[in-house]
Amino acid sequence: MNKLLFIAFLFFNIVISSAQNNTSFPSGEIRGPFVWNSKIYPGTVRNYWLYVPKQYESSKPTCLMVVQDGLSRATGWKLPRTLDSLINQKTIPVVIGVFVDHGTVPATGADNYPRYNRCFEYDALGDKYARFLLDELLPEVMRSYNISKDPNDRSIAGASSGAICAFNVAWERPDQFRRVLSTIGTYVGLRGGDEFTTLVRKTEPKPIRVFLEDGTQDLNIYGGDWWMANQNMLSALTYSGYEVNHAWGEGGGHDSKHAATIMADALAWLWKDYPAPVQAHKSNDQRLKLLVEGETWKEIPLMEKKAGKLAVNKAGEVFFSDKQNIYRVDHSGMVSPYAKLKGDAGALSFDNEGRLYVSDSRERKIAVIDKGVVKEIVKDVDVAFITLTGKGIYYTDPVKNRIGYFNLASSKTLYFNIPFKPTGIAVSAEQTFINVGMGDYVFGYSYKIEDDGSLSQEQPYIHYHVPYGEVTPGIKGMTVDSQNLLYSVTNMGIQVSDQLGRVNFIFSKPAYEIEDVKLAGPDLNLLFVSSNGRLFYRKINTKGVLSSSSPVKPSKPGL
Repeated sequence: MNKLLFIAFLFFNIVISSAQNNTSFPSGEIRGPFVWNSKIYPGTVRNYWLYVPKQYESSKPTCLMVVQDGLSRATGWKLPRTLDSLINQKTIPVVIGVFVDHGTVPATGADNYPRYNRCFEYDALGDKYARFLLDELLPEVMRSYNISKDPNDRSIAGASSGAICAFNVAWERPDQFRRVLSTIGTYVGLRGGDEFTTLVRKTEPKPIRVFLEDGTQDLNIYGGDWWMANQNMLSALTYSGYEVNHAWGEGGGHDSKHAATIMADALAWLWKDYPAPVQAHKSNDQRLKLLVEGETWKEIPLMEKKAGKLAVNKAGEVFFSDKQNIYRVDHSGMVSPYAKLKGDAGALSFDNEGRLYVSDSRERKIAVIDKGVVKEIVKDVDVAFITLTGKGIYYTDPVKNRIGYFNLASSKTLYFNIPFKPTGIAVSAEQTFINVGMGDYVFGYSYKIEDDGSLSQEQPYIHYHVPYGEVTPGIKGMTVDSQNLLYSVTNMGIQVSDQLGRVNFIFSKPAYEIEDVKLAGPDLNLLFVSSNGRLFYRKINTKGVLSSSSPVKPSKPGL
């Protein structure tokens, strides 16, 4: 470009910019910077700014847009003026912007660099950054501004590492944020972000609407290829039925230029049909098809009772332990007392004759309850979970790193020492193998059941997804269905693995922590969980099996 053309080009842009800045619609106000010292990220200091539109009324709950990387990102996107225009046109609702920087830990000495927390905060999976926003920063802003608590009224945005951060906040807390703007997103292997596409495909869909932006000349470095990663993210979201849109820029690099040009359209799409709520859409689950449309977690009121371990009888009724007591839940959801121990009831399991086997954690034993009579059968054990076959009782003893087997015919007990602390346990549908979860190991184990009930051919067979920052999946209760799918309680949710030990699907948690899981109901198609002492269920597209009954032969697994 020669000098005259360059001057003309520069003059043209100045005129256009001046015209945009002198339009008649009202301008919002940028307030700040304000300083925040975090406790969730100890020692960090950061600035944040507020965008307050002219139309803001303190008497009305106002929508929210959180932007990572602070005012510099917002101005790079030309966001304040875009918001002014869209709000004035009523294309989007009135929105307060919170533009927040990442934290830094100041160094000792004026000439030394601080610890920059950007990658640590933004690229990490898990709920830590969401807690920073929800427990620290937003409550402070809401002391002065009337911001809606409805997740449908909240959006979150970012570029690069800030983009994966924005998506992760909504992923972890869809009860708080449901609209995500992601530009040049870092869905690559800097801090495990490359796993997100797999988790999106396997996890039960969440009520999130996502707009993705990237360009063909984005970064391609040691951590991954940004352009390919964003296309993979679009593919995963589409596969799982999410409401997702995108804008790809030809030649666009790792900057805000292309994002600024599509910002108005992106925001208009994110807020389309408002105030109609953003909802979870039907998953394109082509393998398992476990979800039943419209079915979500429902809670059975327990009043003052606390649900612990679960069991299912031949009629498909659910039983749960609560300290000394065992309660029955009939098919109408009515809860009634069933039995009471001298000690503390723990793991439960029925045989085919209706006898209930229960561990007593205080007395360190296993007892059988038959027509109201309690009889001790195994002593000196610390039982985590119990399951039965027609021949005997299997139970895990994590204190002594062993699995026990009590033969119902001979009343003899066998023990099998294992390398880790066993927790959940479930017999396969055809009763030829047994699955065992480990409390201190990343894999679940599979054992072959021999004719005498002994266990052989141990393998660390089941591959689980591990929550970010944890070293084990946190396996607890387990159950199996008629297709030999294994449902394992983990800290990430209920992970469903096939006969080959591959997790195909992850059910979301109804509450913070799940302890046990069972398939119950008249048709054994209600997935029950005990979670933080509460009892939840949902209908799914499967049929459970009772290992104390006759074996069930599933279809041959696909290899």
